[in-house]
Amino acid sequence: MKIEAARNALDHVVDGLRLGIGTGSTAEEFVRLLAGKVSSGLKIVGVPTSERTAALCRELGVPLSSLDETPELDLTIDGADEVDPALTLVKGGGGALLREKIVAAASKSMIVIADRSKLVDELGRFPLPIEVNRFGLRATEIAISAAASRLGLSGPIALRMNGAEPLVTDGGHFIVDASFGRIPDPRALSDALHAIPGVVEHGLFIGLASMAIIAGGDGVEIVRAAR
Repeated sequence: MKIEAARNALDHVVDGLRLGIGTGSTAEEFVRLLAGKVSSGLKIVGVPTSERTAALCRELGVPLSSLDETPELDLTIDGADEVDPALTLVKGGGGALLREKIVAAASKSMIVIADRSKLVDELGRFPLPIEVNRFGLRATEIAISAAASRLGLSGPIALRMNGAEPLVTDGGHFIVDASFGRIPDPRALSDALHAIPGVVEHGLFIGLASMAIIAGGDGVEIVRAAR
């Protein structure tokens, strides 16, 4: 299903495109398909959202630029951990949420590719990744819990580990995963988290995706953002 979603997204990639390329298992399937088109003559320039994606693109011959060299993009294609009917997303399960959000925000449009298990009526089943500064970690965790509590949310907040050590993002930060269970008002939670000094960014993507390509056992569903 991931491959099918990625294959459908490839129909939106044309010559000359400045393309943000996402991170994660579904995005990697897209990169492999994209590389085949590039080898057949498709001319694009890609901006990767993580070092892992960059390495895969180089290995497969997808031409790359940086966001500094190409600061305005036509399209970003990326996966998601959750997608609701308004195309609000939870992202960051792969640890690249900060760069993913910067690249998506620099793009004219964003297409999400996912299998049907990622489509939810309400966000929150997947823990919300929150990228935080390494300094003052415990104080930031307490502030996150307090902000969530004011919105009627609760649940464990866990520091993401990489073996015996905390996972360090490409930006040099930590990630905490907040298991709130349900997020009825993503905008309010977004605003509350952004008000915490130790929070670098969070995995709620609001108003960025214009289309989701959702693949299931019975075919592909296209979900478009309401305008």
